[in-house]
Amino acid sequence: MAMTMRDLSERALRWLVTLAFVAASAAVWWPTSAAAARLKEVATVQGVRSNALTGMGLVIGLDGTGDQVTQTPYTTQGLTAMLQQMGITVPAGASLSPRNVAAVMVTAQLPPFAQPGQAIDVTVASLGNAKSLRGGTLITTPLKGADGQIYALAQGNLIVGGAGAAAGGSKVQINHLSAGRIPEGATVERAVPTPLNQGDAIRLDLNASDYSLARAVAKAINEAKGEGTASALDGRVVRVKVPADSNDRVGFLADIENLSIEQAQRGARIVLNARTGSVVLNDAVTLGPCAVAHGSLSVTISSTPAVSQPAPLSQGTTVAGEKTDISITQQGGPIVQLPAGAKLSEVVKALNALGATPQDLLAILQAIRSAGALNAEIEVI
Repeated sequence: MAMTMRDLSERALRWLVTLAFVAASAAVWWPTSAAAARLKEVATVQGVRSNALTGMGLVIGLDGTGDQVTQTPYTTQGLTAMLQQMGITVPAGASLSPRNVAAVMVTAQLPPFAQPGQAIDVTVASLGNAKSLRGGTLITTPLKGADGQIYALAQGNLIVGGAGAAAGGSKVQINHLSAGRIPEGATVERAVPTPLNQGDAIRLDLNASDYSLARAVAKAINEAKGEGTASALDGRVVRVKVPADSNDRVGFLADIENLSIEQAQRGARIVLNARTGSVVLNDAVTLGPCAVAHGSLSVTISSTPAVSQPAPLSQGTTVAGEKTDISITQQGGPIVQLPAGAKLSEVVKALNALGATPQDLLAILQAIRSAGALNAEIEVI
């Protein structure tokens, strides 16, 4: 029985050694899968896009929180024009000062292929000094495109995500009350023609200018639909031959939009947000060896009120003054040597060694790049 247990142990040991060898071989010889994305995520059909619509209208039914017409005369003009369209003539010299009306700007996005009769969402924002649009109703407002043509009509009750109250000079407000939204508040009246069914070919616009990505898109389409179907015109546009029949063309696009596209590694880029101090690096950023010294400078200003009293029986006056002290403190920073880093984790570790705040890191990264030790493109937003 003892020999049998020994044989089993030796056999199990041999299996473990074999599995370890296979795993090591797989790690060495099997390539890791590259990052892939669907075609619809990296490109769009040229000309198939949404269109911005705008219009000016009136919101009525407010609870005394509308525009002060003495400061917003266009509200009165809009109200007078609306009444005249309804057959009501406003006497000359009459003063209109309703507090339940507000002039608003209405905006919407007309999606591609939208047809007359379909509903789209609209956003309503105050143009004047209305305190709140809560509880208001938008009257019929034409929405125009960039060409001045009417493409939709908006109307409906506003949804305002907030609340507020004011009394005795005190005010409490939650969220923003001068803007709201009307889900499906506009009806499409005119369709926008698209070039999808024109010609024997379409063009795909890549989301970013990348020659390797354009080549990969053309290669994937040619492998799926035959050689010569797609050709890359430049780093941004790929020309694709499509069937003449509209039904076949839609099916063709449905097939290629789900093709898997192998994406090459993007260029090294660092994005700096100067307003918030945010710093974002992609995995292609590399750091060369360099030395950095960064100090801090602080200026402190203190003011102390001082009163000068006159001597007794001197008939002088009391003079109020101010004593101001200004001090400047500069803290020296030690020189920190940053080793070369070829991976994102190494770059982050080296930058953390500086102990700088995100705001200071903005200047440090720009200085390192100017010194030639940072291999990345810096973009400030």
